[in-house]
Amino acid sequence: MKKVMSVAVASVLFGSVGVYADVPESEWREFKEQYAALANRVNALEAENQKLKAMGVGTFVTVEDLSATNEKIATLEKQNKSTSWAESVKWKGDFRYRYEDIEEDGKNDRDRNRIRARAALIAKPSDTTEVGLGLATGGDDPVSTNQTLGGGGSTKDVRLDLGYLRWTGLENTYVTAGKFKNNYYVEQKSSLIWDGDFRPEGIAAGWSNDMFFANASYNFIESDSRNDDDGIWGAQVGAEFTLFESLKLTAAAKYLDIPTKGRTAIYDDDFFGNSTISENGEEVYQYDYNLYNLSLGVSFNLFDMAVTVYGDYVENDDADDLETGYLAGVKLGKAKAQGSWQVQYQYEDLEADATLGLITDSDFMGGGTDGEGHKFSAKYMIDNAWYVGTTYFDGSRGVDLGNDADYTRLMLDTGFKY
Repeated sequence: MKKVMSVAVASVLFGSVGVYADVPESEWREFKEQYAALANRVNALEAENQKLKAMGVGTFVTVEDLSATNEKIATLEKQNKSTSWAESVKWKGDFRYRYEDIEEDGKNDRDRNRIRARAALIAKPSDTTEVGLGLATGGDDPVSTNQTLGGGGSTKDVRLDLGYLRWTGLENTYVTAGKFKNNYYVEQKSSLIWDGDFRPEGIAAGWSNDMFFANASYNFIESDSRNDDDGIWGAQVGAEFTLFESLKLTAAAKYLDIPTKGRTAIYDDDFFGNSTISENGEEVYQYDYNLYNLSLGVSFNLFDMAVTVYGDYVENDDADDLETGYLAGVKLGKAKAQGSWQVQYQYEDLEADATLGLITDSDFMGGGTDGEGHKFSAKYMIDNAWYVGTTYFDGSRGVDLGNDADYTRLMLDTGFKY
């Protein structure tokens, strides 16, 4: 009898180990409860058998018990197969509430309340492929998914933020196509060239190992030949060195070719600080943007505090003047887990034709190029997913092409990630 009971227990135990790897947590919890009940029943049968032995009765009822156990395991395996697709799909996203106060010479002071909500469904059909679909608040602005509240409670826009496929079939290599997050390494979320909300459209590829990395992309300005198809191509190489136990240096060099000379405004009839000329009665970009970009970051610990000193530089080889931009800053601490915090300061000077104004930081000096000034920020993690923070800009815009105006902007944020 004990041998039979051992077979029953082993069947349940080894069967459950094979299933658990793929069974969702809720079903596994239910199975364990069922197993505990069966174990109690086995113990009761053992006690009954011992009693029967003592009475001289030699018949035992065990086949039915083992059969019931196997049926339950088979049912769980069937349920696991029918729901296994859910194991390869996950939701992720974030929500941010922001209050802004903006003051600019020559304009009325402005304050507003805004939200940003983003959600993405990420699926992995196989070990080497990923497909993503993401939605975000806001309109069709290439560099902002913020949505201003008001309008009498009117419904707000939600649009496609991500739509891509990613393949990682070669070791240390990726290929991405569609509408995706910027694939280039960016030091401390620098927006000197790219706003953090900008989503390139096209194809990108990259490679990395423990020390070196390389990225490349071709992004469409227009992909339809009827609309004068053109695109942005670029390449980046970089390295990350650990010099001492707590000292890390990251350096990267990038080249971007953005063909805009002679083109009318790409978005919203605005050149976002870039120089223009008149051709055939139309206002067009004066230059292409052939950009050389260098980024550097040094991170270390000072009295158990994380410290990062960083810089970012860009130069447009096609422009005759006003062709450079840079930022430099320092960050203390690292807001990541509950109770952690960080403070950050940086100074930025972005001349009018240093880069394409359309895709640079939409917050710094009101967006675009032709601005300079200070940025102060702080962030605190209330728990692992909830933060509060503030950012303050103080500088000038329109300093190169006229209309020089003092500019300040205060942003108070709270946000959640899931």
